Amino acid sequence: MESKVTKKSQSSTNWRSFWQLLKEANPPKWIFILAIVLSLIETGAGLIVPLFTKNLVDQLAASALETSLIVLLASAFIIQTISSGFSFYFMTYIGESIVASIRKRLWKQILHLPIPFFDKHQSGETMSRLTQDTNIVKTLITQHMITFLTGLISIIGAVSILLMIDWKMTLIMIISVPISIGLIMPLGQKMYKISKATQDEMADFSGNLGRVLTDIRLVKAYHAENAEKARGEKGIKHLFQFGLREARIQAIISPFMTFVMMLVLVILIGYGGVRVASGDLTAGSLVAIIIYMFQIIVPFTQMASFFTAFQKAIGATERIQGILSLNNEPSEQTLLVEDPAQNLTFQNLSFSYKENPIIKNINLTLPAGKTTAFVGPSGGGKTTLFALLERFYEPDSGLIRLGETNIKDFNLRSWRSQIGYVSQESPLMSGSIKDNIIYGIERTVSNQEIVEAAKLAHAAEFIERLPDGYETEVGERGMKLSGGQRQRIAIARAIIRNPKILLLDEATSNLDSASEHLVQRALQQLMDGRTTLMIAHRLSTIVDADQIAVVEAGTITGTGTHSELLETHSLYRELAEQQFEHSFN
Repeated sequence: MESKVTKKSQSSTNWRSFWQLLKEANPPKWIFILAIVLSLIETGAGLIVPLFTKNLVDQLAASALETSLIVLLASAFIIQTISSGFSFYFMTYIGESIVASIRKRLWKQILHLPIPFFDKHQSGETMSRLTQDTNIVKTLITQHMITFLTGLISIIGAVSILLMIDWKMTLIMIISVPISIGLIMPLGQKMYKISKATQDEMADFSGNLGRVLTDIRLVKAYHAENAEKARGEKGIKHLFQFGLREARIQAIISPFMTFVMMLVLVILIGYGGVRVASGDLTAGSLVAIIIYMFQIIVPFTQMASFFTAFQKAIGATERIQGILSLNNEPSEQTLLVEDPAQNLTFQNLSFSYKENPIIKNINLTLPAGKTTAFVGPSGGGKTTLFALLERFYEPDSGLIRLGETNIKDFNLRSWRSQIGYVSQESPLMSGSIKDNIIYGIERTVSNQEIVEAAKLAHAAEFIERLPDGYETEVGERGMKLSGGQRQRIAIARAIIRNPKILLLDEATSNLDSASEHLVQRALQQLMDGRTTLMIAHRLSTIVDADQIAVVEAGTITGTGTHSELLETHSLYRELAEQQFEHSFN
């Protein structure tokens, strides 16, 4: 008993969730009303046709055909055809409008989700929510919803007219309906579960495809084609199995509905033929009854398809609403960064990732307008400090202050607009070099500013040698350019933002010696008067830093200038001896 109540409650919740999703999409109501009115006209015309056909057959049998009846019958067909065409177009417009609205909301939501969400979910899985799940909702609206509504009206209208023509034969048809529904409902529940599992598997499969295609060079470089082939085939096999499970249910529903329809048809023709022969029923009435039977059975079959599509849409809705219900990055703060030229302070800062401590109670002051470099073994937490500073993550405890203000109190957009970030990966977006240099800048940027930024980053020379110059397409992730070229474009992108706080994560790691020297000079100009944080493994790039912090296993084990750390910090001295040609004694 409890399980029935639970299922009923869940079904009600699912329906409300689906309806809420459509309601929030705010489709154009007048078009929706127009589509319904046209559908009602189409259905009404369809219900009149059998009555005209009845009179036509009876008149033909009596050899007394009236021309007006043919005109009326033709008019009904024309009205039905025209209203059907317009109704389909308007309903498709509504469906596309709703899905476009849902996709806009989803895309906006995804772009404002915090970084931990993307750590947990593959990009292909998220793409599946935006494309496949919304497409399932669209299919329900455009292909099934209007059919369900008109089918329901058609069934009610046809049954009402049939009761007036002959209630006995109507009763034969009506009895078959609840029996069919009783058998189809449990199959619908199974279809819902299978559809939900299929969508999950499709999302995983899409995620795997995205991962492989994004890193296809890695796959080929390490001869991993066979391993990825096996993994992909496993996903394809699972989708194949889910498809078969869905087909097995459809293989029961479709033949069953055909069987019911044919059985009722045979009974009606046989029973009706006997009554026509005995004079209890006219031939025209029998023809009308058979046509009305199809107007009941066919919509009933379509309603069964609607129920199946609805179960799929409910599963898609759950996933869509799951993303829409997630908390965005904080945006309610109104405090703007008015004076970024203040000291940055890490105060008792701690952070864990998946319960693994990364940063452990760090205390450090970064002087305004000065350069602070972070060195130490890989995995010590240096890049995580940058991520916390950019507010990609929230610390477990402690805080980061700009002056006396906790940075989490600043408006996120205002805070990040103060930061210029150049990482060792030098990520570029598909598009032109120009697009990548001005990426994220909403104001109008002149060509002169772009060229000047490229010159400061010592990128102008190679850009101007390219056939299309600044309009050269960089390819996916910038793969048409060398690592050093990508790095210099990334530096130009930081320069043109004119940030007050610079984060340089191995910013010259992919450059040859000559390019590194030029870019170092450009960075020195850019760093002048700005608060700069540098991560470096090559100590030669940070020997002139105002402050160097040695980070080991999530803690700061020493701070000072290059010369001070050589004297006081054993690890720093060891790193220096490994990298420089002579030893420091």
